[in-house]
Amino acid sequence: MQPLKTFIIAGASSGIGLEIAKLLVQENYFVYGISRTPGPLQGTPHYKHLAYDLTSTEALPQVNTAINGLVYCPGSITLKSVERLSETDLDRDWHLNARSAFGFVKKYKPLLESEPSIVLFSSVAAQNGLPFHVSIAMAKGAIEGLTKALAAEFAPKIRVNAIAPSLTDTPLAAHLLNTEAKVTSGALRHPLQSIGNARNIAKLACYLLLDGSWVSGQVFGINGGLGSIMR
Repeated sequence: MQPLKTFIIAGASSGIGLEIAKLLVQENYFVYGISRTPGPLQGTPHYKHLAYDLTSTEALPQVNTAINGLVYCPGSITLKSVERLSETDLDRDWHLNARSAFGFVKKYKPLLESEPSIVLFSSVAAQNGLPFHVSIAMAKGAIEGLTKALAAEFAPKIRVNAIAPSLTDTPLAAHLLNTEAKVTSGALRHPLQSIGNARNIAKLACYLLLDGSWVSGQVFGINGGLGSIMR
């Protein structure tokens, strides 16, 4: 059976990006997954790995087919005080989270057709003041500005939205969740008293890609109520 639609996902080898790719492939959509390593979906029908280091300044992989949606998932967790933050830290987070997201959209936008959608990823740290999150707040804050600017520029043909998760159980956050005490502490910071689930976040991303036809320029917080509910 021919795939129904085709998507490009940056950061598809693990975490939320992997869960988005799994959901799309399961529903007979084709996914180009951009990442350094192939990941678990390598060899799966309707999935093609495009090897690329998203911290690189080299040209992104070439794709020569029509695309229905783009997802940029890469992120970083740099938790340092202002005194300990270096320009290298700031540049690294900015490049991976913001500049590369812009380059990704610019590279593949000409391929978009048939009511396309773009989904970017911000962070709860861009919306709520959290100590030791200066670098990621700056980089992901840029993503939220980029989301709204692109949504305005690309309307009415292309929808652009962002998702801003809080602490989620992914390989990226493994060092923050590697003991029972850390899991409990992280969960208790959220009004819903639990850690984010990558599959649940992926479901929202798929909704925005496939069904959210009257949604654009929005940033969706999936954060266990953090910053929205007083307890």
